[in-house]
Amino acid sequence: MSTFFIYIIYINMKVFKFLYFTFLIFLICLFFSNCKRKERIIIIKEPNKYDVLVNKKYKLPEDYIPNDLEEVNINYAYEHKYLRHEAKIAFENMAYDASKLGYKIILVSAYRNYQYQQSLYQEYVDTMGIEYAKMCSAEAGHSEHQTGLALDIMGSNGDYNLFSESKEFVWVKENAHKYGFILRYPENKTKITGFKYEPWHYRYVGTTLATYLYENDLTLDEYKEKSNL
Repeated sequence: MSTFFIYIIYINMKVFKFLYFTFLIFLICLFFSNCKRKERIIIIKEPNKYDVLVNKKYKLPEDYIPNDLEEVNINYAYEHKYLRHEAKIAFENMAYDASKLGYKIILVSAYRNYQYQQSLYQEYVDTMGIEYAKMCSAEAGHSEHQTGLALDIMGSNGDYNLFSESKEFVWVKENAHKYGFILRYPENKTKITGFKYEPWHYRYVGTTLATYLYENDLTLDEYKEKSNL
């Protein structure tokens, strides 16, 4: 056999090995990617718990609707907004106490059902792109707003996107835990929560847990991970 043919066979074997191992690596990556995806999403079994963790890994059932939703006093809400009873009372107390100090806290977003969140997320994807959407909006079932325990608020400057620039911001940040609320997506915890900093987004968990998280600078995600849910 000539040197030329030996060379051709050698090259073909190298190419075959390269393609074989490339395909093998692809299959391995695909396998672990699918495993990771399945592991990441878990349907929440007890969605009514006040400390329920809802994030990109833990998902609420599509048909979940809290059975104790109540309309928030219109004096503290923009149009008709609903929260679970305990969260509603706590928010109204916080807004009332703040008003006595010259602050204005208005609820702009509260309970959202699965279908509404689905449309909202898709709107972000269509207008801002999927990568941006993943950082600022939860997919349907993964939104805390479906629990009826989450709220987006604005201050006297009338823009929740600029809540951190309002005079109310510091007061709420330093006092919300006394009413059972936590700043859910802090500025330095994006890698943990999966969402960008949202100074306007608060979540009701009860005063005991809220105070503990506040005093220890923990997110709900970190607390749940440490306590193994």
